[in-house]
Amino acid sequence: MSDNENKPATKKKLSLTTQRRNARSYALQALYQWEIAGQPVNEIEAQFRVDNDMRDTDIKLFSELLHGIAGAKSDLDKSYLDFLDRQVEELDPIELTVLRIGAFELAQRIEVPYRVAINESVELAKKFGATDSHRYVNGVLDKLAQRVRMAEIRDQRQRKS
Repeated sequence: MSDNENKPATKKKLSLTTQRRNARSYALQALYQWEIAGQPVNEIEAQFRVDNDMRDTDIKLFSELLHGIAGAKSDLDKSYLDFLDRQVEELDPIELTVLRIGAFELAQRIEVPYRVAINESVELAKKFGATDSHRYVNGVLDKLAQRVRMAEIRDQRQRKS
């Protein structure tokens, strides 16, 4: 028997994409709790780290989203206000939180391609939101991307032609 046969099976590390997706999912839940319960962000973050198995999560991204979005809430809301068909206060709390995550990633995480930022938000809306909220989120974030990622979008279009 070889040494390899005696070793216990190790859990395969998840891809960075999956770890980031998990971070966004936890961030959505933590931000929702912050919005509804009004607890301090630091307490919510500590609670999530204790209550959830976050081994397969990009903890740095989770923390960045949680603190960054909480700190820039009104600026984020202003960034997509022109693209809403109703007041921010009338949005479903999940839709609102997903829009904030997408807007934050579009504006602050330039290393993330705009299509990825939009798609990840759409996936969150599909998983946690109402039936057609993903369509609404997609439409709003697509228009916001045209504004905040104009150079990236133009560059991509030129490469295709």
